[in-house]
Amino acid sequence: MLKKFKTLFLVCLSLLVVNACSTTPPAQRENLCKIFEEKRHWYDAAEDMRDKYGVPIHVPMAMMYQESSFRHDAKPPRDYVFFGLIPWGRISSAYGYAQAKTMTWQDYKTETGNRSADRDDFDDAIDFMGWFITKTHKINKISKWDAGTQYLNYHEGWGGYKRKSYRKKAWLQKVAIKVDNRSKRYAAQLKTCEKDLQKGWFMRLFT
Repeated sequence: MLKKFKTLFLVCLSLLVVNACSTTPPAQRENLCKIFEEKRHWYDAAEDMRDKYGVPIHVPMAMMYQESSFRHDAKPPRDYVFFGLIPWGRISSAYGYAQAKTMTWQDYKTETGNRSADRDDFDDAIDFMGWFITKTHKINKISKWDAGTQYLNYHEGWGGYKRKSYRKKAWLQKVAIKVDNRSKRYAAQLKTCEKDLQKGWFMRLFT
């Protein structure tokens, strides 16, 4: 009886550890290979997104870094009233890995049929970003490989980008350049490790 209890305890403990690891941001966020080596299932989800939408992995990953630093429960800062002393909600409804706003997330769920999608689930978040980048390509004719301009659309919305609202925001243009540069670094890094990432777990035991 005691042996069975110990076994059950170890199983439960391992499940708790796996769950905790799945929601903890990667330790080395500047290197895409290190991210995927630590979060192996993230690569599988990113690969599925690429196959589904034709969006290169490094683009949404660079955008996600900027939006949430890969935190599953990321939220925008609070808004304050009465001389900035009393917190009054959030400045937007953005939430999760992709910092997706509630209305846009609902549009994604409706269009894709992914009704159970959660913003704090990496698989759903990366799929959402692939969907958004693809729509940006269709609506505003922005290349799926152009991380900087894709980010401007992501931040301002398709209509805002068409109105060139970003031109009045020098800070946002600088952020878009940062996203584009990180995307290029991520792309170069991924080239060095993707063959190993594509191997199944069984093959990795012998390499």
